[in-house]
Amino acid sequence: MSRTIPVSLAITLMLSAVSASDLPAQETREFINPGNASDPTSSPYSGAVLIGNTLYLAGTIGLTADDKVPDTAAEEARLVLDDLQKTLQSAGMSMDDLVSVQVFCSDVKHYAEFNKVYRSYFNREFPARAFIGAGTLLFGARFEVQGIAVKREAP
Repeated sequence: MSRTIPVSLAITLMLSAVSASDLPAQETREFINPGNASDPTSSPYSGAVLIGNTLYLAGTIGLTADDKVPDTAAEEARLVLDDLQKTLQSAGMSMDDLVSVQVFCSDVKHYAEFNKVYRSYFNREFPARAFIGAGTLLFGARFEVQGIAVKREAP
């Protein structure tokens, strides 16, 4: 007659065999441009969250200093990419650390204008990217860009 151990008991025994020192340390999180959770008028998000060497960038739009949409798609593309670049720099990274980008666009007719500006922000390989026709964006913006960056090792 064979003896079997119930699955739940077997799992418990296996887990107890692993000591706490064998488990990976939890990564710390650094919030870049965090929203103020206690202020109900502020937007409930952070501009980016850094976990280890990976930065998760919230969607950003390119408005002028007086919170207006620029007259041209090219100027708006510059402003949104400048904002993305500043957030990356706050985390000690550059545009070349981006590994994935999503561009939401109110009208895909702006694709070529966006690409012309976008190319000028990179010195190395381009990140993976999606360019998504999204319809109406906040504040009437043409573009919203979000991304993920991973800090490159020093050459």
